[in-house]
Amino acid sequence: MRKILNDKQNNFANKMTDILNYGALNLAIALGYRSELFDVMDAFDSPKAISYIADKTGLNMRYIKEWLGIMVSGGVIEISHDETGLDCFYLPREHGDVICRRSGNSNMGVYSQEIPLLTACAMESVYKGFKEGKGVSYDHYPRFQEFMAQLANAKHQQVLVNDFLPSVDNGRLIRKMKAGIRVCDLGCAEGVAAILMARAFPNSEFIGIDISQQAISKARSDCKQQGIKNLDFLRLDTSSLKGNHNLENSFDYITAFDVIHDLVQPLEALQGVYSILKADGLFSMIDIAASSNLEENKDHPMGPFLYTVSLMHCMPVGLLDGGTGLGMMWGRQKAIEMLEAAGFKHREVIEIPEDPFNLHFMCKKTD
Repeated sequence: MRKILNDKQNNFANKMTDILNYGALNLAIALGYRSELFDVMDAFDSPKAISYIADKTGLNMRYIKEWLGIMVSGGVIEISHDETGLDCFYLPREHGDVICRRSGNSNMGVYSQEIPLLTACAMESVYKGFKEGKGVSYDHYPRFQEFMAQLANAKHQQVLVNDFLPSVDNGRLIRKMKAGIRVCDLGCAEGVAAILMARAFPNSEFIGIDISQQAISKARSDCKQQGIKNLDFLRLDTSSLKGNHNLENSFDYITAFDVIHDLVQPLEALQGVYSILKADGLFSMIDIAASSNLEENKDHPMGPFLYTVSLMHCMPVGLLDGGTGLGMMWGRQKAIEMLEAAGFKHREVIEIPEDPFNLHFMCKKTD
């Protein structure tokens, strides 16, 4: 028995070593992504010296040297030597395919910023939440909207118009969008998805809705700068949609990209979506692919990461003012239950080939 216990201790000690190393590596990768070190090195056709990297990036050589120590020991960047024995460094193309901005929807480098950002924003507030049970306001996440815009860019730029929308309702939706319909993007943040859709379908009319004044202001500014005329933005609380006579029965199609699980009153928001849809309108709720049963998520490939993001952001913002606090991992079963309670009797749950993180809950407003 003693040997078995020692073996278990050793196995867990080894796991803890991996956890500490990979946690540190994530932080360093986030710095490399934010500073665009990876993107610069991705353009090299051969290994380069630190001085060359510093010259191309405009960053401090001593900091780069220390950062490269992490990247080499972590197996992200390769080290070799030139004919004089000088250390040279190279980012393999296959690694760049996954962590550089050019990788589009396959970009995992953008996600490396999330845990360090949430730690800086909300660590103390979430810690207090364990004792007090209170939510954490959006004021604690000053850079999170900017990060979400980066995430939206990575996810939507290559696939939203070309892949996702053509797949909705077997291609019928995109034909309607080309002809001209009214579309709402709920929880639009800085308007990345709404702007992409409005630019692609000039005959349709688009509205972006979000509660953040800062995000709405940025969205309006970007929209004006790009000369887009068929898109407007409204600052509204999603829980106030139901009973809003100005919006009732006014949209042919509504999208909500990873939004509902963050809301203080998610059921009321879904009821609002139902009320502002036209008869036979479509609602695409894109949300995390997970189970509502914790045990069924034990083998989820991104389980610890997603639960941590939920703990540090999604759940506490959803607990504000006595809110529901669904959390990111609310799961498929709970989502279906709430959609039905909101009035959606016709629902399909569709896997998204280009997005392994999410499911597409496609709903039709039918009597």
